[in-house]
Amino acid sequence: MAALRAQFEALGFSNVETFIASGNVIFHSRSKDEAALTRKIEKQLRESLGYDVDTFLRSEAELSEIAKYIPFPQIEIDSNWALNVAFVTEPLDDEADAALSKYRCELDDFHIHGRQIYWLSKSKQSESAFFKVGFERALKLRTTVRGVKTITKLVAKHT
Repeated sequence: MAALRAQFEALGFSNVETFIASGNVIFHSRSKDEAALTRKIEKQLRESLGYDVDTFLRSEAELSEIAKYIPFPQIEIDSNWALNVAFVTEPLDDEADAALSKYRCELDDFHIHGRQIYWLSKSKQSESAFFKVGFERALKLRTTVRGVKTITKLVAKHT
C-alpha cells in the first residue's frame, strides 16, 4: 500500500492515504474534473505497474451518500450475509437492470442506484451462482466491489 500511496503522491495529490489493503486511496486534488483525474491516475498506474488498473473515483459526499443509502428493507440487510456495492463509471440504465434480473434468486438480490449496484448476498458469496459470473461479465462493464461495512468505516474515518 505504501507503493500505491507513492504513486498518488507522484501525481501531485495531497493528503494521500490508503485504507485497508484493497486499493482504496484517499487524496485531495485541486482538480474537480473526475474524468481527467481518472485518466491521469490510470495512466500513472499503467506506466508504473505495467498493466491497466481500473479506477473508480467518488467524492467524500458521494461516499457518505452511498453509506447512508438503504437499497433493501433494513431487516433483510441485517438478517443476510453481506451487502456489497459495485462501483461503475457511468449511471446504469434499464438494460443493466434487466441483465442483473437474470441473476436475482433466493440467494442474491440487486439494486441499481446511480453509479452503484447494491448486491444483497443472502449466503456466503462463494456459494452464490452470481459470484462465479460477477458484475463485469454480467454487465460487460468495468467494476470494483466493496462491502458496505468497509465503505461505512471509510466514511466514518474521513468525514
